[in-house]
Amino acid sequence: MRLSLAFLALALAAGCTTAPPASAPSQPDPLVPMLPPADSAEAAATIAEVEALPADLFEAATFTGSDGTALPYRLLSPPAVASGERVPLVVVFHGAGEIGTDNLRQMDRFPKTWARPEIRERFPAFVVAPQMPERSALYSGPAETPGRFSRPGPPLATALELLDYLIARLPVDTTRVYAVGFSMGSSTTWNALALRPDLFAAAVPIAGVPNPAQADVVAQTPVWVVHGTADTANRIVPDRTMVGLLRRRPKAEVRFWPVDGLWHAVPPRLLAGTELMEWLFAHRR
Repeated sequence: MRLSLAFLALALAAGCTTAPPASAPSQPDPLVPMLPPADSAEAAATIAEVEALPADLFEAATFTGSDGTALPYRLLSPPAVASGERVPLVVVFHGAGEIGTDNLRQMDRFPKTWARPEIRERFPAFVVAPQMPERSALYSGPAETPGRFSRPGPPLATALELLDYLIARLPVDTTRVYAVGFSMGSSTTWNALALRPDLFAAAVPIAGVPNPAQADVVAQTPVWVVHGTADTANRIVPDRTMVGLLRRRPKAEVRFWPVDGLWHAVPPRLLAGTELMEWLFAHRR
């Protein structure tokens, strides 16, 4: 797929075409434990309920970007929006396993957790789940590559255009636009923060690969970085490095969760609880 000139300019501005600087030492962080058995069983039951929610709770549509890229997406609307009210917009970026054009594969437990009735009531928002037709984040090498980093894939420019499109047409509170992502979607989240530091109030990248060359720009947005210590698909080292670099920026807000023993996954407590929503919704740009 041909990259637009605007996209290339954004990528260059974000420092995505050059190798990252040498790794910086990160501050030690206490390991976040996995849930105890009783809580784990309760979370698993909630997640099973989430997975059973119909994808049709999210309206299906397709957005066409300025370069002609067709981007399928699903949109969850809040139960009600009062006249004159504006609500947050949350974008959920999926992993590589959900790449496609059927506008269904991306509808896994991560976006669906926002459709839980209690979440919709307590955290009303527009939640958009775009489906990338190809990789939205590209890596400098396999998981074992020293200094591994990511750069934007072609669909990310279209996804950012989609957010602008929705903001222009829906009653969105532009001070409360949030990004979350897992795996490739986490790497996509990192790159989105670099390309559009003006857009997001906060972000939660989970088990992804950042680009240390973007640290100065990314530091403008509060981030909650989550990564399992046993992850071999995307190793935790690049996230540790990025966290260390961000913490050198005096105004950066960084929360880091190295989850003890977790492999390449979203921690169940974030899928079954409210911590994710509470942290995001506490932030405004």
